[in-house]
Amino acid sequence: MKYFISLFFISFSLFSQSNFEKGEKLFDQKKYKEAKAYFKNYLNEYPSDVKTTEYLGDIAGIYKEWDEAIKCYEKIKKLNPQDANYHYKYGGALGMKAKESNKFAALGMIGDVENAFLTAAKLDKTHIDSRWALIMFYIEIPAIIGGSEKKAQVYVNELMHLSKVDGYLSRGYIDVYFKRYKNAERNYLNAHRIGNSQTTFEKLYDLYLNKLKDKSKAEQLKKEFNK
Repeated sequence: MKYFISLFFISFSLFSQSNFEKGEKLFDQKKYKEAKAYFKNYLNEYPSDVKTTEYLGDIAGIYKEWDEAIKCYEKIKKLNPQDANYHYKYGGALGMKAKESNKFAALGMIGDVENAFLTAAKLDKTHIDSRWALIMFYIEIPAIIGGSEKKAQVYVNELMHLSKVDGYLSRGYIDVYFKRYKNAERNYLNAHRIGNSQTTFEKLYDLYLNKLKDKSKAEQLKKEFNK
């Protein structure tokens, strides 16, 4: 009898969960397709629910469905214009679409991508991801359409104040991009000494192995990190 009662309450609890709660649980389990169905059902009931729309945008991004992701993020940034993260996500999805588009189509999106990241950085002075996005944006786009190491360095300096690890990693990223590998080693070493994380290890290990072609340094680093 006790078993039956507990089973009844468990079943009732699952039944009483909203589509949103079911979707969120599945999302956390990385069951994105199943989660999407529940989120869509919930959005049919509550068309202006921001968190549900954000989840749907995130799922679209995971599957590289950039048009759908852009649509979701554009909607929530309009509903919450002061939220830095929504502008950042919108810019990220737009940037990924630009990367996969032809040059002429991409050129038409560049201004909106930059503006989204700049807005996010302006709205939140501590928003690390938007500063990383701006660094990568200014380094990777051609100078003729606004790319500039000098512009990127502005946000590297801001990162140094917010997070020394991110500051040194971003310096290293720029050095690697321009093949200044010895400078990159110095910056990645500084980042790794402070952070000693999987990320800092991977950046330095990849530099040793694939850029400096120094297998002995790579193996020594791996040995020390695994300790």
